[in-house]
Amino acid sequence: MSSGRGAAQAILGTALPEAPMNYCIPRWYAAYTSANREKRVSEQLTVRGVEHFLPLYESARRWKDRRVKLQLPLLPGYVFVRVALIDRMRVLEASGVARLVAFNGRPCAVPHEEVEAIRNCLGGGYNIEPHPYLQVGRRARVRSGPLQGMEGIILRRKSKRFVLSFELLMRSVAAEIDVKELEPVLIRAGRPD
Repeated sequence: MSSGRGAAQAILGTALPEAPMNYCIPRWYAAYTSANREKRVSEQLTVRGVEHFLPLYESARRWKDRRVKLQLPLLPGYVFVRVALIDRMRVLEASGVARLVAFNGRPCAVPHEEVEAIRNCLGGGYNIEPHPYLQVGRRARVRSGPLQGMEGIILRRKSKRFVLSFELLMRSVAAEIDVKELEPVLIRAGRPD
């Protein structure tokens, strides 16, 4: 797919300054959405031909007269998009997208491994659900399974709950993992132990 840069150069007949190389390489970014608009944004991104990933989990809800299973966003307020920054307007123009998660005005890429870890958990039948973001707690690394190599925070020592935190998004998800599959992570400067 051609970028907007080539079209602009053809129309204007002038050479535009070259974008930095990292603006031309597709990477995963987190698109921050309006409240409760994740599924609508996902539909619009599909129409626009933008590669995206909206992780959903199943939640059983009890209403007055029945029980219902709903598909809800695992990371409320976010949809992952894989796009080169030069083409980011295709994402930002979608109704319901507020912005790409950025620091100092520059969109920050989400590591490919983190997106794939979520996909692997959802596809592997793991019980995965949203969890409040934790700033304190012990960090651990998963030794085996679909989350192998990922770091997270141990929620409780005696349970099998493991919380995988995405520091960029300030969101976490909880998964059931056997404590035997975890190994401690050495304390890094500036991080809680």
